[in-house]
Amino acid sequence: MRPLVALVLATFCCLPTINAQAPQSYKSDPKFISAVAEAKKLANQHEYFFAIDSYKKANKIAGGKDFNSLDEIFTIQMTIARYKDAANTASEMESIATNPSDKSYAEGSRGFALYQQAGDKGKPEFLKAADESLKAAIASNPKNATAHFYEGRTLARLNQIDAASEQFKACLSCLSPKDPSYVRTEHFAANPALSLAKMAPPITVTALDGSHFNLDEMGGRVVLIDFWATWCGPCKAELPHMKKIAKEFANEPLVIISVSWDSDEAKWKDFIAKNEMTWVQYRDANHDLSNAFGINAIPHYFTIDTDGVLTAEMLGEGSDVEGKLKKLIAKAKAARESAPRSSSTGN
Repeated sequence: MRPLVALVLATFCCLPTINAQAPQSYKSDPKFISAVAEAKKLANQHEYFFAIDSYKKANKIAGGKDFNSLDEIFTIQMTIARYKDAANTASEMESIATNPSDKSYAEGSRGFALYQQAGDKGKPEFLKAADESLKAAIASNPKNATAHFYEGRTLARLNQIDAASEQFKACLSCLSPKDPSYVRTEHFAANPALSLAKMAPPITVTALDGSHFNLDEMGGRVVLIDFWATWCGPCKAELPHMKKIAKEFANEPLVIISVSWDSDEAKWKDFIAKNEMTWVQYRDANHDLSNAFGINAIPHYFTIDTDGVLTAEMLGEGSDVEGKLKKLIAKAKAARESAPRSSSTGN
């Protein structure tokens, strides 16, 4: 596991990779193989602390030199918000790195953990430490896109806006335009203050009708995401409300995306057709999208403004979705009207 940008779904495609190391004898040791297998099994079962113990056992068998085991420990620690422990693990990774790419990855990992440790209040001591680690990561590997990205976010939180913009631009130079995070990084480069907001995950989905949606490419439209399922009683009760919203805002700058938890694709499609759910439909059978948004109960709604900022989260029946949409749509329309318009001169 090497997720640095967001441990849920959104990761950069050009993360620095661990270079292949010379074969190590411990990797063929049955005890090492067994410990790693047990750790993976426990992690998949969300038995995170036991998984960490198993990875530590594997690393001990390796004489404390197994970069991959430490990387897995780091990932778990970030997942369970043990940021201080994760920063220490990243330091261990750095101490055994054998090439610039691994060293940069370890330094960037430590920087990311320190950035998270700064918390919502942005504790200066952690932000400054993160800045130091991320700069070191960039020095070791100037193509470390994730280090540039989080250095940009760190500098923005330190109110160094121009320097933050430069880091986001440097990140863009490392990314393919097809990367899911490319558009968001462009937005941050143009307006680093956006990186301080609570953003929706930079996800791309292919809807039931084959259309593709990237939440960062909504073209000045507001987004309503509705998590539901055909077997969910409260969700069914909310369906007339959703249909009313779809009809009421049909000609407005709004995109509605309903995300289903259904495992039975045929039943899901049949329900949509019978109930004339004409807006964008997506089936999240493996809950990847739901995990990205951090939800575990439905119905669940999110409103997202034209900049990709999460503006509201609502759970259960009777949520005032319409009121929030009206305000966001009015803001979107005002922004469109105030935007510069190109003019043409005729002869």
